Amino acid sequence: MIRYAEESDYAALLEYDRHISGRELRNSIRDRRILVIYQDEIFVGWLRFGLFWDNLPFMNLLYILEPYRGRGNGKRLTDFWEQEMAARGYPYVLTSTQSDEQAQFFYRKTGYRECGALVLPGEPLEMIFIKALAR
Repeated sequence: MIRYAEESDYAALLEYDRHISGRELRNSIRDRRILVIYQDEIFVGWLRFGLFWDNLPFMNLLYILEPYRGRGNGKRLTDFWEQEMAARGYPYVLTSTQSDEQAQFFYRKTGYRECGALVLPGEPLEMIFIKALAR
């Protein structure tokens, strides 16, 4: 089951998502910017997003817990998000990953293409990806 995160998901998200403060996590739940995926009532993973330039959906984090990887959960969650964004009228979605991470291959396989990069001091190249949404 995929749905928008609710306050009841807060504890699980806080436990696993090390990239966001508790306060911002609550704000993201309130603003419907987190999707969660469950399998037989077991928390499997989440997708957190925002708006780049305040008008382009940007997937900040896609995370599937280790035992549930390689089973299509990431693809299902991403597909759901893309459908939601298309329904809201957005023509594109964006995401990024570091050049030393395997996620770049997942994004390419699911229709994303490179559209730029960001270099931060002391960090690997951050690759930016874009995908046109079906209308």
